[in-house]
Amino acid sequence: MNPANSTLDAKAVAAMSADALLQSLGSTAGGLTQAEAAQRLAQGGPNSLPEQHVSLLMRLLRYFWGPIPWMIEVAALLSALVRHWPDFIIIALLLLFNAGIGFWQEFKASSALDALKKQLALKCRVKRDGQWTQIDTAQLVPGDVVRVRLGDILPADLKLISGDYLSVDQSALTGESLPVSRKLGEVVYSGSIAKQGEMVGVVYATGVNTYLGKTAQLVQKAGAVSHFQKAVLNIGDYLIYVSLGLVAILVLVELQRGLPWIDLLQFALILTVASIPVAMPAVLSVTMALGALALSKEKAIVSRLESIEELAAVDVLCSDKTGTLTQNKLTLGEPLLLAAPDAATLNLHAALASQPDNGDAIDLAVYAAQPVPSATPAGFTAAGFTPFDPVGKRSEGRWTNAQGAPLAATKGAPQVILDLCKLDDATRNKATAWIDAQAAKGLRTLGVASKTGDGVWQLDGLLSLFDPPRSDSRQTIADARSHGLAVKMVTGDNVAIAREIGGQLGIGTQIVAAGDVFDADKQQPGVSLADQIDAADGFAQVFPEHKYGIVKALQDAGHRVAMTGDGVNDAPALKQADVGIAVSGATDAARAAAALILTAPGLSTIVKAVEEARRIFERMNSYAIYRITETIRIMVFVVAAMLAYNFYPITAVMIILLAFFNDVPIMTIAYDRTAVDPQPVRWDMRRVITVSTVLGLIGVGETLLLLWFAHDVMKLDMGSIQTFIFLKLAVSGHLTLFVARSRKAFWKKPWPSPALLWSAILTKALATLFVVFPLGLIAPISWSAVGLIWVYCVFWAFVEDQAKLAVYRHFDRSTPRHLSFLHLLKQRTFKPGQ
Repeated sequence: MNPANSTLDAKAVAAMSADALLQSLGSTAGGLTQAEAAQRLAQGGPNSLPEQHVSLLMRLLRYFWGPIPWMIEVAALLSALVRHWPDFIIIALLLLFNAGIGFWQEFKASSALDALKKQLALKCRVKRDGQWTQIDTAQLVPGDVVRVRLGDILPADLKLISGDYLSVDQSALTGESLPVSRKLGEVVYSGSIAKQGEMVGVVYATGVNTYLGKTAQLVQKAGAVSHFQKAVLNIGDYLIYVSLGLVAILVLVELQRGLPWIDLLQFALILTVASIPVAMPAVLSVTMALGALALSKEKAIVSRLESIEELAAVDVLCSDKTGTLTQNKLTLGEPLLLAAPDAATLNLHAALASQPDNGDAIDLAVYAAQPVPSATPAGFTAAGFTPFDPVGKRSEGRWTNAQGAPLAATKGAPQVILDLCKLDDATRNKATAWIDAQAAKGLRTLGVASKTGDGVWQLDGLLSLFDPPRSDSRQTIADARSHGLAVKMVTGDNVAIAREIGGQLGIGTQIVAAGDVFDADKQQPGVSLADQIDAADGFAQVFPEHKYGIVKALQDAGHRVAMTGDGVNDAPALKQADVGIAVSGATDAARAAAALILTAPGLSTIVKAVEEARRIFERMNSYAIYRITETIRIMVFVVAAMLAYNFYPITAVMIILLAFFNDVPIMTIAYDRTAVDPQPVRWDMRRVITVSTVLGLIGVGETLLLLWFAHDVMKLDMGSIQTFIFLKLAVSGHLTLFVARSRKAFWKKPWPSPALLWSAILTKALATLFVVFPLGLIAPISWSAVGLIWVYCVFWAFVEDQAKLAVYRHFDRSTPRHLSFLHLLKQRTFKPGQ
């Protein structure tokens, strides 16, 4: 075996002696030399999870590759071939603008995540060249000897080779809320936290070979396809097919009429580029990036922009318990008083048997219950202390009280304390019954006893310990449900305590053991796995593969799933979920897998994120409707006009200018005001395309009518007609956006944001001035003609708005908009255990 690439199994390592392991790793108790460590690091790689890094150049080049960029590039090439340099310059600027916006927003998001990761870099103490030194954990190699003590995050998988005792918090790995004891010869895992004691261990696995790393392999397999990407592709494909079909008809007819093929091809290509969603990726990226910026102010970092759109559609929130719904901080519950006269005396004796500076979770909980927490209770003088050990299972403090009398206090495992005291049967039975009752609730118990001088131990009473809910958890869950999210608790703790917490927080008490759900022999006959998972309020005794399976089953049932977590054991489910949410204090593995990273305690940010996501979704939905409408309006009109009148109703330069007048200012839709939908929202392409098609065809009809009026009634020349139509299309463009941006009448609240409104006013003012003072580029028209066009466009905006409302009423009658799996779930009568 190459020590640099150690792949020893934990069970095999635990069974080996320390000398045998050191020999197999080519190391000694004195550690490695710097030269040996450097050689192993070069061979085995750093002690970190692998990440895929894409160069900035490759990120930028991706924005020039794909169906839409290809069409723009071909249009630019044709313009260069026929030496239409103004067209070439404008098209090239359009391409560079689109690529630059998308690249910049992606770069900002990834930079924010990289900066966050740098803040999380960890250090460890390692013995190199016989001397203890501190290095980055990424520099550790198999065979290194490290020292861990209170508060340390274990840097790698270790076998403990010297020292007496170590208590480690493995909640990040297993979901257990209480620390576990480890002693000489046992193994501990990377990512655990040392809570008590100090020991030395030898590194036997680093990076992907650790327990943490092997769990991360599940993360690499996990991952849901972005629904945002699907929607963009569907819209793009629809518009491209419509555009190409109409262009093909135009080219075939006009070639028969004898138009020069190279000019016709260039015009057709420019028309296609102006009609398909050239700026759509940039507009949607800016919209989501601004949403990500708003979330960052709420202490949430978005690592994947598409997840914002996914969050708008989420209807199930799977929440980890320990440290997420609860404080991951033990608290004393209601005690059982026996020899102690009151709870204060019982708590005081428990404090006398504790040490607040050792970081032990139980000792901290005991001292937190004191009226005035202090290392030395008032009136007492310390005489000695015996710390808790895994064998004796109790700690003992020896003191002198204010009267100078010796007093000893002890606390520990209930049965140990009961055996220590001389109890009559009635007292023992009472204590045992209380302990069993607390265990049924999933609560841990402590026995507390005391004695004066050389007297016998008396049982003062019993304490219960629990991990209390966060103060904001119940309200957050209520808020989530008011937004149409079903909340399911997922925890590694036992069923009893999960039900207790679920009841307190309003999640529900239908908590089932994950092993029973996924065990084929224990599954209920006639009830599918998806139905069982749907009906449960939560899952207990969960392993990493269970969390992944729960999320996957919910997705297979049609749900969009958000998963919160903080530990390595959550990472696979975080990656598989439509939106993985790493809560404050999460491990590196959880943060790397998550799409949304919370940097402040509490879950209230999630509800704010859902609201912001739904606002962003409405903006993107509005833009999609607007862009499809404009494509139909321009493409169908131009083709129909050329077939009917046999001349270009607008020039190629006008088409490109329209793209700038309509698409560049439309970036401000990212700042638009929108209503927050009370239910999850998803892309409904049938609705989007129907609304867009109706608005687009009305636009075609109104523009053809104006063309007829200008040509046959006003008897304008061709140049004036083209200017007439250009201004009409420019003015109606943003008026159509105002119609498309709301499901209500466009003059009702929420009104457009100032940025959107003024961008429309300024660009339309520029277009109006341009047709009156065209600088020789196009034929000018009079102010009276301008006024006629404006009045005409405003009138048709009201017509379009009424048509839009009629379409929405039709869809609302035929398909209830908020009919979702969540509502179907509420109508079910099936519950676990039936």
